[in-house]
Amino acid sequence: MDKDEITFVRPAELTRNAPYAYAAVVDSHRMIFTAGACPLDRDGRVVSEGDVIAQAAQVMANLTATLSASGASLSDVVKTTVYVASSRREELVSVWNVVRSAFGDHDAPSTLLGVSVLGYDGQLVEVEAVAAVRAADRE
Repeated sequence: MDKDEITFVRPAELTRNAPYAYAAVVDSHRMIFTAGACPLDRDGRVVSEGDVIAQAAQVMANLTATLSASGASLSDVVKTTVYVASSRREELVSVWNVVRSAFGDHDAPSTLLGVSVLGYDGQLVEVEAVAAVRAADRE
């Protein structure tokens, strides 16, 4: 999706220090809602147990594959939620840096959460996304 088809909202009365937009407005697009991308390899095994950075990289690769199979890309994402099974802020920030790097300058709104546990044994990271693609882009 072209950047001018998404309006990222950054209210003047809110801090400019947040590394993301506060909201995204999309009109007349096909919406894609992903399940949480997990740090699983092709055989369904959790990769890199104990390593949030390596798991985040696998999660972003898996999210990119899911979006591609749905006719979208990271530049079509209008919202993400990032889950990190940790109470350590530095681990949340490390994961966020991997996620943010994957998106480049596409600063869609996001929520970053520290949670107590995720679905797979050894899983530390999960990212879900909402994307919007013009209906004509499907062809």
